[in-house]
Amino acid sequence: MRVVSGIQPTGSLHLGNYLGAIRNWVRMQDDMDEGSQCLFFLADLHAISLPHSPAELARATREMAAALVACGIDPNRSILFNQAQVPAHAELQWLLNGTARMGWLNRMTQWKDKAGKNREGQSVALFAYPVLQAADVLLYQATHVPVGEDQKQHLELARDIAQKFNTDFAPEEEPVFTLPEPFIPPQAARIMSLRDGSAKMSKSDPSDMSRINLADDADTMMLKVRKAKTDPEPLPSEPAGLDGRPEAANLVAIFAALSGTTREAVLTEHGGTGFGAFKPALGELLVEILAPIRDRFVALKDDERALDVILAKGADQARAIGGPTLDKVYGALGLVRGRS
Repeated sequence: MRVVSGIQPTGSLHLGNYLGAIRNWVRMQDDMDEGSQCLFFLADLHAISLPHSPAELARATREMAAALVACGIDPNRSILFNQAQVPAHAELQWLLNGTARMGWLNRMTQWKDKAGKNREGQSVALFAYPVLQAADVLLYQATHVPVGEDQKQHLELARDIAQKFNTDFAPEEEPVFTLPEPFIPPQAARIMSLRDGSAKMSKSDPSDMSRINLADDADTMMLKVRKAKTDPEPLPSEPAGLDGRPEAANLVAIFAALSGTTREAVLTEHGGTGFGAFKPALGELLVEILAPIRDRFVALKDDERALDVILAKGADQARAIGGPTLDKVYGALGLVRGRS
């Protein structure tokens, strides 16, 4: 089993990232059998598909590495690196561009959402970045890719590209690419904004009060929970009572995810409680879980030397794993590379 997943180093990690993805990365790392591998990467090549500050991208890449290590990703047990140190990602994307089809990319929901009405003004990178996502996982012969609802379409595209490439350029008994399977973690919490229970918690939201950042101190966490949007009704005693109450449902979901229990269990304990009592309880639980992570993050985030060593080590390992796949692709396409 080989698991591959990435995250863009744009902005700070927040509670939604932690509960929705990073915590499950750590669990996968900890549950891996001997001989299996986890590769986690910082998708800095993806970040340049939109306008960005070069200095900020470099800073954010190291900061994201620090945050992942603080959350429990162990560079001695998982392979942690950034894309830019493994040129094979970009090479393979170009080689796969000959297999990907314009119609496939035109149908991608995230392309439509991010491009909006100004499609002609968007970068080619934004249009083609699903092909880079395919390269990210196919390069390492990933068997499983953790995906949420918003990424299922991209994994399906990666499988379509791999299948077509194998059919067009490889004998049936010796396919070049493994078709990766989706891995949907059993407890992948979907965390919403503290200001709008119908919108996902996001690092791009202009309001910092909409999210709990992993860099927030205890006082800031408590303040944000206290100021979180709610309604005047007390909590119900069962989940059906949360229908039509997105902000209340979100706070209950956060409590359940942090405590490793269910919404039913939270409401059994807190049903009938007003938010004046529930919010402090949620804030205390947040601080209990996140404060140790925050402390580790603060201690590591400014140690550029240590972070560069971690990323360089991971990149060396990633290049060694991905190299044979890239060689196969060049050969399958009939490209002459010469001899080293």
